[in-house]
Amino acid sequence: MTFDDKAIEIPETLPMLPVRDIVVFPYMILPLFVGREPSIKAVEDALSKNRLIFLASQKELTEENPSPDSIYETGTVGMIMRMRKLPDGRVKILIQGVAKGRIENYTQTAPSFIVKVKKIEESSTAIPSLEVEAMVRNVKEHLEKIISLGKMLSPDILMVLDDVGDPGRLADLVASNLGLKVQEAQAILETVDHKERLKKVNDLLVKELELLAMQARIRSQAKDEMTRSQKEYFLREQIRAIKSELGEQDTKAEEIDELREKVESCDMPEGIEKEALKQLARLERMHPDASEATMVRTYLDWLVDLPWSKSTEDNFDLARAKEILDEDHFDLKKIKDRILEFMAVRKLKSKMKGPILCFVGPPGVGKTSLGKSIARSMGRQFVRISLGGVKDEAEIRGHRRTYVGAMPGRIIQGLKQAGTNNPIFVLDEIDKLGSDFRGDPSSAMLEVLDPEQNNTFRDHYINLDFDLSNVMFLATANVLETIPQALRDRMEVIQLSGYSEEEKFIIAKKYLIRKQMEENGVSEKFIEFKEDGLKKVISQYTREAGLRNLEREIGGLCRKVAREIAQGNNEKWVITAKVVEKFLGPAKFLREDDLDRNEVGVATGLAWTQFGGEILYIEATRMKGKGAMILTGQLGDVMKESATAALTFARSHAKELGLEENFFSENDIHVHIPAGAIPKDGPSAGITMATALISLLTSNPVRKDVAMTGEVTLLGKVLPIGGLKEKSLAAMRQGVKDVIIPFRNVKDLEEIPEEFRKKLNFIPVKNLSEVLSVALERKIAPLKSVDDKPSVSGHKNRKNRVVAGAA
Repeated sequence: MTFDDKAIEIPETLPMLPVRDIVVFPYMILPLFVGREPSIKAVEDALSKNRLIFLASQKELTEENPSPDSIYETGTVGMIMRMRKLPDGRVKILIQGVAKGRIENYTQTAPSFIVKVKKIEESSTAIPSLEVEAMVRNVKEHLEKIISLGKMLSPDILMVLDDVGDPGRLADLVASNLGLKVQEAQAILETVDHKERLKKVNDLLVKELELLAMQARIRSQAKDEMTRSQKEYFLREQIRAIKSELGEQDTKAEEIDELREKVESCDMPEGIEKEALKQLARLERMHPDASEATMVRTYLDWLVDLPWSKSTEDNFDLARAKEILDEDHFDLKKIKDRILEFMAVRKLKSKMKGPILCFVGPPGVGKTSLGKSIARSMGRQFVRISLGGVKDEAEIRGHRRTYVGAMPGRIIQGLKQAGTNNPIFVLDEIDKLGSDFRGDPSSAMLEVLDPEQNNTFRDHYINLDFDLSNVMFLATANVLETIPQALRDRMEVIQLSGYSEEEKFIIAKKYLIRKQMEENGVSEKFIEFKEDGLKKVISQYTREAGLRNLEREIGGLCRKVAREIAQGNNEKWVITAKVVEKFLGPAKFLREDDLDRNEVGVATGLAWTQFGGEILYIEATRMKGKGAMILTGQLGDVMKESATAALTFARSHAKELGLEENFFSENDIHVHIPAGAIPKDGPSAGITMATALISLLTSNPVRKDVAMTGEVTLLGKVLPIGGLKEKSLAAMRQGVKDVIIPFRNVKDLEEIPEEFRKKLNFIPVKNLSEVLSVALERKIAPLKSVDDKPSVSGHKNRKNRVVAGAA
């Protein structure tokens, strides 16, 4: 049953029924359930008159008692075709839209709405244009596609559309069947022009088509995934059933609970605990066999194992700490004082940043073992990582979790190993860090070793801030030159020099012998080291600044005795000099005392190497030639320059030295440093070369009991050098008594132990004239062109040329 809207006379006022979640269009037939009292009153009012009622949509669907402001003005005049009362008090009506209308005003708002309505006249539809006809066809085609893609519409809709020729009515009919949102449907209802209305409907159909196509693709993908997931689920259920029969339980829930308990109990900072719980929630939603689940589980294991708030309590007993340091290491007074100062400050001020100490010295002098002693004296955990040859920045900062096999860097790994956030952390061989295309690890160390930054150190794998300010970092290095300046600037450098033979003797008796006896299972019942035997091992079987080779040789003696005991010879072995030679073979190093007399053109120099100080003999000779200078002995560029400067000085003072005018043009000079297979370089051989050359040119022998070190300028000035203690040790080993040093190195004598200063006669000089007056056998007149004043008075009594406090 349908109505012709033109045949029905619409009165000026009508009862109004607000509808919640639908927009009623003309010619639309639909059932409505009415439950609100005002709405039931409006229905009864309409039925008592002409059965016409005005239907308008609410703007807010949840509003129970709408006001005129919350109701759209444009609606539809409808006719109540049937009415039925329901047992629960509601009313069900069947209604058909008749015509569009607009509310002009409200004549009554209680107990029900009565409104004055003005009918909206549709625009003319005499002869549709080509554009309108095309849009009509588009609408019908789109609707067919929508139905083919599964949109639930009335099956008769297409047949009905074939009979509809009016474009406006077609637009209303399609809009009423699409199930649009109230706002979208209301916009179409309020559009009077049929062409514009049809265009809006066409746009909505295009949008709906795109959504349905996307939904179809998603459904297809989900179906494939579901098929695979169902298969996996079925297989997992079978595995679970088998495990259940075997008495094994599903551990996923137990694992999640255990991880959650660890996260909550390890006292993480608030932000970090929040991230850990977030990752745990992700893990709980994942399948246990998924690859990402393994990654998240490993990440959580790292988070809960790190010592976020776990620390050891420092022992501030300075007397006990000093006792432990003295027990483990001989001498090293400066370093021990620095550690005790740190503990004293920490005792007075609980919150302080950990110092960054860098121990620099030759191998085997005890740099790494010092860290263990410091940890023991302070009651902290000890961690050591070796940085030698590390070229990848990720070794320090870690790998990002997106990479396969990602893991944290060595800093975080070390903290996990320590189990506390304030260990003694030794960065071994920091001078041997490398760099390549994978990054520069020395730059990554800048943040680690900067007290102003390392309280928020962020490892790429953990990707959360970790406070390193409580860690006491100790770095070790053989040389400072290879450490980048920026990295060196962040550390407090403490130099460790080598040991003299006397110091080695004391250390061996106090520490090394006992240690090697324990390691080789030999007790005092079977072995005893005599003084002459131990000194022979030190002087003739080792030549180093440190103690490693000495410890190896002592260990070798203990093993020889252990073999004798194992073969049934239970007598006690007394290690004398003869027994040492029997067990260890002929001496490996002999003192180079072949200079049994003063030689012309041979000077004794002192050199510094990574393994300590060395004696360096510089030889010079001349032959007939054309003024060439030959340098051999595998010299570096610096030493070649020193030799050239020394020769230039000699030539510039040829007249004062009593040389003939054509001497240099008729003679070649050859400078050689023995042990040609060993590369040699450094800035401290200048005065030695100059002394050897001038000795050669003047035929004045160089004293064999004098060694020297220092660089020389073209004017004959002597420049300061480094490594004075190591060079002094080399001079003592060689039996040299007088050591010529640059005057500016007098301040460094304070760092040389008193027993060294008692055995050596340090002679400070300012210029080469003073060097020659001490080193040459026969006195020569001071070179007039050198304008520096002598640093010592007179040269008659050499024993008086000792710096105050150095003897």
